[in-house]
Amino acid sequence: MPLPKRRHSRTRGKKRRGQDSIAKPSLSLCPNCKKHKPMHSLCPSCGYYKGRAVFIKKDREKKKKTG
Repeated sequence: MPLPKRRHSRTRGKKRRGQDSIAKPSLSLCPNCKKHKPMHSLCPSCGYYKGRAVFIKKDREKKKKTG
């Protein structure tokens, strides 16, 4: 396994590791329900995407009664 010929400075190592942190995903407001949602994706609370209903959520109460 290759070894470095010279020691790297602390600054050089920190510059490299500065890119390692993970950024939070950017969120946008849903035009239908005004809640935060990931950009370019279906709204998890109301099921709308680009102004139209794509996914209709079933009531959780109905699931509890049947299951």
